[in-house]
Amino acid sequence: MIPFYKLERYEGNEALFELVMMSIVASMVGEPLHIHAEGLRGTGKTTIMRAAKGILPNIIRIKGCVYNCDPAAPHCPHHRNMSKDEIASLGTEEIPMPFLEISHSAKVGTVAGSVDLARLTDASRPEAQLLPGLIPQAHRGIIFIDEINRLADTSPEITDILLDVMGNKPGHIQIEEAGLPVVDITVSVSVWAASNPDEDPGPVEEIRRQLSDRFDMVCYMGRPNSVDILAQMLKENSHQWKARAQKMDASVDEDKNEAYRKDIIKWAGLYEKTDMPDFLRNYIARIYIKHNLESIRAIEAMQSGAILHSILKGRDKVAINDVTHMIPLVLKHRVDSDTMVRMINDVDSKGVKDGILSFKNKRKKDNEGDPDYFPHSATPLKDIRRSDLVNTEKSLTPNEG
Repeated sequence: MIPFYKLERYEGNEALFELVMMSIVASMVGEPLHIHAEGLRGTGKTTIMRAAKGILPNIIRIKGCVYNCDPAAPHCPHHRNMSKDEIASLGTEEIPMPFLEISHSAKVGTVAGSVDLARLTDASRPEAQLLPGLIPQAHRGIIFIDEINRLADTSPEITDILLDVMGNKPGHIQIEEAGLPVVDITVSVSVWAASNPDEDPGPVEEIRRQLSDRFDMVCYMGRPNSVDILAQMLKENSHQWKARAQKMDASVDEDKNEAYRKDIIKWAGLYEKTDMPDFLRNYIARIYIKHNLESIRAIEAMQSGAILHSILKGRDKVAINDVTHMIPLVLKHRVDSDTMVRMINDVDSKGVKDGILSFKNKRKKDNEGDPDYFPHSATPLKDIRRSDLVNTEKSLTPNEG
C-alpha cells in the first residue's frame, strides 16, 4: 500500500484528508468523530482511510488488556473494579492506536463478542469466558467499514450494534451469550465508512436514516481533474514503481509517518484547550432553530469540526470560515437539498461576516415577524444534480493561503 504521505492530494479529495486527520486528533483525546466518505467507485476513498493506519499515534494501555483499558480510566470487566495500586502492579504498555475493519461476512459475535472457544475447550481447565469482538478491541481507536450502505441493507443486526456504539460519546456495547451474564462495556471508537451512493442499494440516508445521522460528517469524494495528478497516480501504481519502492529504505517512510504522529499529538493537546467564541456558538444555534434541524448531533459536530479545522489550519482561535466550512460536511446527509442550497446561497450572497453580524445584532421589533435570516433564494431542485449537492465544500471554502 502507498504510504499516507505519498497519496496524491487534489481538490476532490482534500475534504477527506482533512476529516481523517480531524477524526484521529479527536480520538486521541477520547472524543470519537464518525466520518463517512461517499463517491464514485475507484476514486480512492478506501485507499486514503486504510493508508491512515500508518500514521496513527501510540496509546498506553494496561499491559495485556485486549479491551485497551486506559490505566487512568479502566473500563473492561477485568479491570474496572481494581484499585489504583492493583492497576499499577499490572504495568502498562504502548501500542499503536487500534485500526480494525468490519467486513460484510462478519457475524454479530465477531463484531460484539462471543464465548471464547479456546478456553471452553481447554482440556486442563475448561471455563466459559467472553471473547471481545472487533468493536471492544478497537476501543480508543478506529473501526472502518467499506461499502457501509450494503452492510446497512444486508446486516440489520450489526447495524443495530453500530447505532449503540455511535449513539453517544462514548458509546456502549452489550455482549450477550447463553449461560453467561450480560456484559455492558463502554466503547470510545471512531467509525469510518465509505460508500458509493449511486450504486445499489443506494445512499445510507435512504436505507437506514438513523445510521446516517450517527455520522458527524460526510464528504463527497470527487474525481481528479488534472492530467498531471492522474499521470503521477498511474506512475505510483505501476509495477516498476512499486518494485523500486520496495527496495527503498523503509526508514524514510517511517520518518514521514512519525512527523504526522507528532503533529497529531500536538493538535490533540491544542484541541483539549481550545474553545469556541460565544457569538459563533450562537450562530450555530440559530442555524439549528431557523432550519428546524432534527438532530442536535448536527450542531455538536459543527462545533467540534470548526475547532478541529481551525487547529489543523494553524489558527490560534476559531474563525467564522471554520464554521461555514463545516456546514456542507455536517448537514449534507441531514437536510433536504433545497434547505442546503438555501443556506449556501445565503452565505454566498450576504458574505460570511455580514451573516454572522446580522445574527448577533438584528433585533425583532414589535410589529415585525421573525427576520428572514436565510432568504428563500434557492435553485430549483430539479435543476441540480446529486453530485453538485453533495460536493458543496467548494462553494463554502474560503480562498486561504
